[in-house]
Amino acid sequence: MICRRFLVSGFVQGVAFRAFAQSEARALALTGFVRNLEDGRVEAVACGPQETLRQFEVRLAHGPPRARVTGVLTEAWVSETGNSQTFVIL
Repeated sequence: MICRRFLVSGFVQGVAFRAFAQSEARALALTGFVRNLEDGRVEAVACGPQETLRQFEVRLAHGPPRARVTGVLTEAWVSETGNSQTFVIL
């Protein structure tokens, strides 16, 4: 299991993006968290198999119906295993 950090930019706050990300992550059996950032982006850290993380990235890039995603920056995360048992909204 590996972890990735996703920084999602665009019109992604106030459009239920965090709930969408949580739902998608749980559907993919990923663990981690999602939160709004002060700069208007949404940060998600997800842990799971590499191919599943790719699927999650694609879903984040699409976003919920009211969102307008302009970019998803993906970075490796420090933890190799993660420490959460589920995917939560912070």
